[in-house]
Amino acid sequence: MTGAVAIWHDIAPEGLAEFYAWHGQEHMPERVSIPGFRSGRRFVSAADDLQFFNLYETDSLEVVLGPDYKERLDNPTVRTLSAVRHFRHVARSLCRVMVKHTSSQSGVAQGGLIATLRYDIDPAQEASHLEVLEHVIVPALLGGAGICSVSVLVADRQASGYVNAEQRARGAANLVPPVVVLVEAWSDQQTFSAQVQAILAPEALARQGLDGVAQLGLYAHQLTLLSPR
Repeated sequence: MTGAVAIWHDIAPEGLAEFYAWHGQEHMPERVSIPGFRSGRRFVSAADDLQFFNLYETDSLEVVLGPDYKERLDNPTVRTLSAVRHFRHVARSLCRVMVKHTSSQSGVAQGGLIATLRYDIDPAQEASHLEVLEHVIVPALLGGAGICSVSVLVADRQASGYVNAEQRARGAANLVPPVVVLVEAWSDQQTFSAQVQAILAPEALARQGLDGVAQLGLYAHQLTLLSPR
């Protein structure tokens, strides 16, 4: 799997029950039925960051740039139009999975905890910063106890900025994180938080010359839905 859609957002309190029902009963099943979509996962914030993180994994970047996904985005259901009114502070990237490494202990395991780093850097500096992330930051993270996997995702900035019908219904622009680091773990929350803070907190990144705008969040798993194919 070399493609992904990464989405962070808050939900207005009055819309939370509607969001949960719609997202589990309609939205995630709809998304994973798109050809080339493999799975969808939803996580809820366990620390100070946006309330939800949603990750869809696909066969390739071309899947998330393709006509089947775009058709869904531009033709939302009535229920979708109602639910998205409650979204706040959306960050969304259509990504190529540049790096995905699993620890030798975990194989292909998925963790119940995930840390997400949204990293914003000028396009002219992106390549050099990705080198540091891949060759310094990822190995350091993989060395931690209880770490399942570490991934680096790179957004297609132009495609991620496309204003679709769902976004128009919300009436607010999305942020587009250009680089995303995902760290999955099975350890307890306190231990995991300390591990990722030591390596991915803005001051820790700065010591490695990574001086872009960084937002680190910690999330706990809520739901996984696999493609029916």
